[in-house]
Amino acid sequence: MVIRDLLNLCEITKGKDNKAVIASNIMYVVGQYPRFLRAHWKFLKTVVNKLFEFMHETHPGVQKFLKTVVNKLFEFMHETHPGLQYIFFCSLCWLCQDMACDTFLKIVQKCKRKFVIVQVGENEPFVSELLSALATTVADLEPHQIHSFYESVGHMIQAESDPHKRDEYLQRLMALPNQKWGEIIGQARQSVDFLKDQDVIRTVLNILQTNTSVASSLGTYFLSQISLIFLDMLNVYRMYSELISSSIAEGVPFASKTSYVKLLRSVKRETLKLIETFLDKAEDQPQIGKQFVPPMMDPVLGDYARNLPDARESEVLSLFATIINKYKAAMIDDVPRIFEAVFQCTLEFVHVLLGLGVSVGYPYVSEMGMLNFLFKFSSTFGRLYPRSHMITKNFEDYPEHRLKFFSLLRAIATHCFPALIQLSSQQLKLVMDSIIWAFRHTERNIAETGLNLLLEMLRNFQASEFCNQFYRTYFLTIEQEIFAVLTDTFHKPGFKLHVLILQQLFCLVENGLLTEPLWDAATVPFQYPNNEMFVREYTIKLLTTSFPNMTAAEVTQLVNGLFESRNDLPTFKNHIRDFLVQSKEFSAQDNKDLYAEEAAVQREKERQRMLSIPGLIAPNEIQDEMLDS
Repeated sequence: MVIRDLLNLCEITKGKDNKAVIASNIMYVVGQYPRFLRAHWKFLKTVVNKLFEFMHETHPGVQKFLKTVVNKLFEFMHETHPGLQYIFFCSLCWLCQDMACDTFLKIVQKCKRKFVIVQVGENEPFVSELLSALATTVADLEPHQIHSFYESVGHMIQAESDPHKRDEYLQRLMALPNQKWGEIIGQARQSVDFLKDQDVIRTVLNILQTNTSVASSLGTYFLSQISLIFLDMLNVYRMYSELISSSIAEGVPFASKTSYVKLLRSVKRETLKLIETFLDKAEDQPQIGKQFVPPMMDPVLGDYARNLPDARESEVLSLFATIINKYKAAMIDDVPRIFEAVFQCTLEFVHVLLGLGVSVGYPYVSEMGMLNFLFKFSSTFGRLYPRSHMITKNFEDYPEHRLKFFSLLRAIATHCFPALIQLSSQQLKLVMDSIIWAFRHTERNIAETGLNLLLEMLRNFQASEFCNQFYRTYFLTIEQEIFAVLTDTFHKPGFKLHVLILQQLFCLVENGLLTEPLWDAATVPFQYPNNEMFVREYTIKLLTTSFPNMTAAEVTQLVNGLFESRNDLPTFKNHIRDFLVQSKEFSAQDNKDLYAEEAAVQREKERQRMLSIPGLIAPNEIQDEMLDS
């Protein structure tokens, strides 16, 4: 009904200006009804061809309408400068093309199979017809619009079930960027300086972005294309990395912020993004990992280790996190090399930073005021140790590296845990120190990643043969560190995970898996009957010392309640909430974060109730079930 009314309106409306506006509305509306489009091929083809017209629209009605909009807007702003009006007019024209490209992508995602079969009355599939006129179709588009267009065509090709046709379509799609890529590489083989020209760098970046767009929609079927450019791409990556390092090493102020270095780094990042996108979207095929991971070790991983901190790309961390999440245990043998290249340079001197509290008289590095102490001393520490690397100098530098580093560490702990067991005690301590540093962080996503990582480490070590050795070394440290962040109002969003970790620790000492004492016989005046009694007394002493406003009886009652309810999570959690209020750390605060889990469960129940009643949930809030899968 909506489409029919718009078509009728277009019929009776006079003037090209008005017809052009109504036509643009029709283009938007038809994108909202994929089932109708799939059922009416001729209408679908007409819509897509009309979108192609909009992609290089010179219709006087559209142009005049946009100019009218520009003039009216500038009247409101009391601005009549012709230069500004022209710039704004061009921007609106691009928005019109953007809408056409976005609508095309949306339609293709939901109707992609219709474009790869020969329809009644047609001589070839629509995708073949489109590829024949590809150069003309994209001639007037901006680079970002071309990337969107290529992604759309990639979705079409992905729907083709015949491998030979699929490869042929992909080859035709990538003919233009591959031709330009071949010319650039050919010139570079004659003179490497050719790659230093900024126009050439921008062209290389554009080609890589086009490949990334296609890889995101094709997945595994992009293999033939990425294999074609992969080794040359790594050589370009290596060369640009050396240019960046030499520019920064020259010591020019703000060298890493110059437009030339930023452009070079954009190529490096896009190279990493392309590889990560392909490996992430590709099906779990071990031969793909064997083909692409070994050649990257030195150009990518080795480059990260050798580079200056300002020249290291955080995308390296996310790339190898993706690789480990994808190929899991198959990467165990490569973890030592990853650890050597990434961990040491990223976390150097972390043990000095985390041990700083001891040197100035703090009995525990995680004493309740230690977090503020770290904030105060981070700048001083940076002056004392100017070469300390990257994310442990303070909580602000290299923000893009922080979450990606801990995501990589979590991937290793989850899928390559046996590799962590093979680490030396010093290396394992570095890992544990970095996890502690992560959940101390005031950035919520970093702290949450650190807590999840710690919980997985605890569970993995509990099930390993090194259970006693690990927990004897780290049990008390972990407990006091968790209590430190639990009672810090900056870390309220992590309450759920704090509770789970404490429950894990308290359950561990009860179930008898720890057969060796957690206490040091040389410093404890008498022997405890078991680890549970020791941990119970240790926790009472820790909290009594840290919260002098609470009486010994209150603390003892709290700890006894925690041990008695350790197998009942809701009761265990309520005991900790009561403690936080009694300690007066949270009593005057907004404590909704302490009940976030229960609130989320209640919201989901209410949503399910509303979904059971037709019409209560708006259609745009319901998961799209109209994709042409």
